[in-house]
Amino acid sequence: MFPSIAFLGIGLMGRPMASRLAAAGYPLTAWNRTRAKAEAVAGALVADTPAAAVAQADIVITMLEAGPIVADVIAQCLSGLRPGTLVIDMSSTQQAEAQRMQQHLAEHGVRFLDAPVSGGVLGAEAGTLAIMAGGAPADFAQAEVVLKSLGRPTHVGGPGCGQLAKLCNQLIVGGTLAIVAEALLLAQAGGADPAAVRTAIRGGFAESRILEVHGQRMLERNFMPGGQVKSQAKDMDNILAAAAIAGLQLPLTALVGESFNSILSKVPKADQSAALLALEQINSGIRLGSSADQLPG
Repeated sequence: MFPSIAFLGIGLMGRPMASRLAAAGYPLTAWNRTRAKAEAVAGALVADTPAAAVAQADIVITMLEAGPIVADVIAQCLSGLRPGTLVIDMSSTQQAEAQRMQQHLAEHGVRFLDAPVSGGVLGAEAGTLAIMAGGAPADFAQAEVVLKSLGRPTHVGGPGCGQLAKLCNQLIVGGTLAIVAEALLLAQAGGADPAAVRTAIRGGFAESRILEVHGQRMLERNFMPGGQVKSQAKDMDNILAAAAIAGLQLPLTALVGESFNSILSKVPKADQSAALLALEQINSGIRLGSSADQLPG
């Protein structure tokens, strides 16, 4: 018999994830601050409050914007959580926030996994997300079959380690976005055809999913989200917070974080390929291509 699932947070990522679970046959109740977004999940019941959503759930999945919002929503539904319920937070938060959440829920007899994802909206729609889970092995074993409907889950350690793995992922993503932007703008400024340069270097050691997907977005100046600048900026800040706790200095991460934060107030909802805009901002008069910018309203 399929476990009953409550899904809290039906945004860009949450909607396709919740839809996949409902389509797989899981009894699913959805909640979102904007009710209409929850109503868009075919096959799901819709709850008016987080507490109502989780009342009959065996598993609760949260997919929210940031750690403080996760904490607030969990506080709202705490009275409705039954002892033994498994909460899986798939949001991107700080490692320390995940560890505090695990301790807080354990005091109420509720189990917890932090299981953030990578792969963006396309990965959520296709069910190919990379899922990094931290928590007790027995809890991961229960969650694994559910998570496989969403992508490829891997248990990476104890509480908070899922968030740490996601931060490692985002460190590589953020840094690679910045480097791809620099490479394409260098090609443009030096007189080469940047699209042809991208084609020429693909398949060599510079090949990456970022070069494939976001390099093309930069060439097209298509900054409609996918992942968003505000999310990447938050992740870079969280990486530096985790590094400080671990006693590490990450100078390249600090530079990339400054770059994303430099455009945060201007284009917070733009795709993370807007790393290009941050680079052009400090290179006045040099612009990649001639297309108009495609930006969210």
